[in-house]
Amino acid sequence: MIARNHDKSALRKLLDEFPVTAILGPRQSGKTTLAREFAAQHFFDLENPTDHAMLADAKLALEPLSGLIVIDEIQRVPELFPLLRHLVDTRRDQRYLILGSASRDLIRQSSESLAGRIAYHELSGFSLDDVGAPHWRRLWLRGGLPPSFTARDDAQSQRWRDQYIATFLERDIPQLGISIPSATLRRFWIMLCHYHGQVLNYAEFSRSFGVSDMTVRRYLDILEGTFMVRLLQPWHANIGKRLVKRPKLYVRDSGLLHTLMSIGTERDLMSHNKLGASWEGFAIDVAIRSIGKRNEELAFWATHSGAEVDLFWQAHGRNWAVEVKYASGPKLTPSMTSAIEDLDLAHLWVLYPGEKSYALGRQASALPIASIAPSWPYPK
Repeated sequence: MIARNHDKSALRKLLDEFPVTAILGPRQSGKTTLAREFAAQHFFDLENPTDHAMLADAKLALEPLSGLIVIDEIQRVPELFPLLRHLVDTRRDQRYLILGSASRDLIRQSSESLAGRIAYHELSGFSLDDVGAPHWRRLWLRGGLPPSFTARDDAQSQRWRDQYIATFLERDIPQLGISIPSATLRRFWIMLCHYHGQVLNYAEFSRSFGVSDMTVRRYLDILEGTFMVRLLQPWHANIGKRLVKRPKLYVRDSGLLHTLMSIGTERDLMSHNKLGASWEGFAIDVAIRSIGKRNEELAFWATHSGAEVDLFWQAHGRNWAVEVKYASGPKLTPSMTSAIEDLDLAHLWVLYPGEKSYALGRQASALPIASIAPSWPYPK
């Protein structure tokens, strides 16, 4: 079993400070396994008919309990949220750990009734810190969903991801109350893979798929809200240049991206025309997991003249950025120099698949993906 020490440590702090803590993340990301490690006195899985029936009269079932109470797949019973507010306000000996696979709905429902009482922790698949830096190639190919990463071989991992996608489309999406034919959403998802790592043009995409802009946005909301895709918003700064103002799209799990594009082995990946885009999405995800920022606190920056950085954020009163290159020895480019000057960057890291860290300039350096550690990103 792969220990998830960073996530466990973060959750312990939240459980000590808030009466309700929510673990949000995609299906099969390990939420239930992680929650069971906290030895909760009471565990309810709302996909289990028995547990679901026990909570038919939730007040009667929950009010007498004390200690840590776990409720899994809570988005299936949204009427529990107002009750949880009442319980945590009147029962100081109760703590709740709630798990959900639908971020947007869960956050909206909970924030209305649990404002000031709830904290959120996002749990994606395994991180590089979880599996160990030497295994980054396997993590890139298979993605971080635990059954995919730990499969016996690449073929078994691919089969599991095939079934995962089918189950997600045919069972999970309808359970969220979304009535879209699974074949339609699958074709949409596959088309998105070809836009992976690109600035999204809604009008162009809607013409290609043969639907309206609003339909494209609705389908994207579904996939983003269930942790399948990431929309990285552009950074706007008044620097006197024409900036790109549309979001950049990534399929969040590299393993699912590869399955949807029929990439089953490392050899397939190395010869595929989306190799660079796949690397960019993977490296950005690794960086984001290490930075520890929420998606809405992150951005990319690009001008119409071609200057850009793949990831931009602010911390400690300063500006920071990451550029991703699939190259054996990246060099400082005019685009990077422009970004350093225009964005007033404290530092720019260029993530690449090599083995050595080296300086590219006073405020820029090349960083191997395997060198990203808990002490990154801020220089001492």
